Amino acid sequence: MRLRRLLLIVLLVGGFWYLTTHLPSRLGDWSLFNVHGSRSPLELTEADAAPAYDAEEQNNIAIYKRVLPSVVNITSTTLVFNFFYGAVPQQGQGSGFVLDKSGHVLTNYHVVEGANRGIKVQLSNKRSYSAKVVGTDKVHDLALLQIDAPGLEPVTLADSSSLSVGQKVYAIGNPFGLSGTMTRGIISSIRSIKNADGAPIEDAIQTDAAINPGNSGGPLLNSRGEVIGINTMIASNGADQSSGIGFAIPINTAKAVLGDLTRYGRVKRPSLGIVSFAIGPDLAEQIGLASDYGVLIQRVIPGGAAERAGLHGGNEQAYVGNTPIMLGGDLIVAIDGQQVADPQDISAIMDKHQAGDTVSVSILRGRKQMTFKLILGEARGVNT
Repeated sequence: MRLRRLLLIVLLVGGFWYLTTHLPSRLGDWSLFNVHGSRSPLELTEADAAPAYDAEEQNNIAIYKRVLPSVVNITSTTLVFNFFYGAVPQQGQGSGFVLDKSGHVLTNYHVVEGANRGIKVQLSNKRSYSAKVVGTDKVHDLALLQIDAPGLEPVTLADSSSLSVGQKVYAIGNPFGLSGTMTRGIISSIRSIKNADGAPIEDAIQTDAAINPGNSGGPLLNSRGEVIGINTMIASNGADQSSGIGFAIPINTAKAVLGDLTRYGRVKRPSLGIVSFAIGPDLAEQIGLASDYGVLIQRVIPGGAAERAGLHGGNEQAYVGNTPIMLGGDLIVAIDGQQVADPQDISAIMDKHQAGDTVSVSILRGRKQMTFKLILGEARGVNT
């Protein structure tokens, strides 16, 4: 029995000695054996050089590098009171962009609304500056700020009057506080919408480029890196994030109000001085109008442009469904030769003018067509 044990020990020791001294050394490398028994080493395939960008990628990168220094992060601080009437600072964030080397910055009104404890503007180089409010326009959801900072790089403003659905666009901003974020998409539609306060945004740019909280006030760019709009809101259906339907205020609307903001600190919005109602073919036929389109003047505002020029409001009350309207007033069919079908057409024309400008208004009074010269007044409410 002892002899058998001795022979077994000799065989084991001899076998171990043989394996470790006579077989190839690689078999001693147990790390080559994985759990599946594979003896193949890990081999990686690596690129020989840095990746080459295609033309589209190169343009994306060029736009980002060129425009990023002009995009800012805006933080507004508001002092509110909690349940125990204690003063608590509350911060809101948004985006904006530099208009000139003097430090003017354009953003949304709702980004800085109620900021009674200061506004901070942070540039892409992470330097922050206190901003003062030069002027605001709640109706168009625009605010003009100014900072005192060196070496500012202004954006280039495009003409937003000839945009096309399907056109490629880019948005740069600070969604959820993530500064310097760029997203890409197309123009999905150009339509009139209402902002959160119910004010109309004419020719709003609808896009599927991702726009989220924090993008508000940032630029919407064309494929040349020029600003065509100001990102302002999303259609979220209750979700506080992008659903692929975002809207931007056209930059031409901003251009129309920037002069007043810098000159007066507010917008002197031009107005015809009327309360109006859009007329369609069916309603025109029912009430016997001479045109199947136009804007019916229900009432002229006392002292307004329409009253001064001699235009007439309605004198007979009627109802369209449950909506009361006044019949018998003049029917506006064109302004400066441009056809007018609804109040949005008038608002779009007013965006191209200032208070004090003279416009030519074509109306139908009964069956008689007439043209009046109106000196535009200043809007004092929601009148057109």
